Amino acid sequence: MTLLDYVDQLHRIIDAAPDPSGGPVPNPGSGEAPPGVIGNRVLTILKWIAYLAVAACVGGLLYTAGKMALAHRRGDDTNVSQLGWVFAACLLIGSASAVVSALI
Repeated sequence: MTLLDYVDQLHRIIDAAPDPSGGPVPNPGSGEAPPGVIGNRVLTILKWIAYLAVAACVGGLLYTAGKMALAHRRGDDTNVSQLGWVFAACLLIGSASAVVSALI
């Protein structure tokens, strides 16, 4: 098949797709808690999770720094990429609420 055949097949697939203009896309808003869920309890659980995630970041950073110190003493520099992954995790955990509010 040539490129034109693929493009022609793609046009046929798009033409056969159902019409998406069935009305406006519904907007769910920012959502609301289900009945019976107390907001303070959910917020408390999220705070605990955030605390544990930050503790894991600090622990991961200390662990990686220790491994890097031992590797440097042996003349090896293989743990630099691991430090980058720990920094990326710290950045993602630190900006989690901002990322979610930007996507919602």
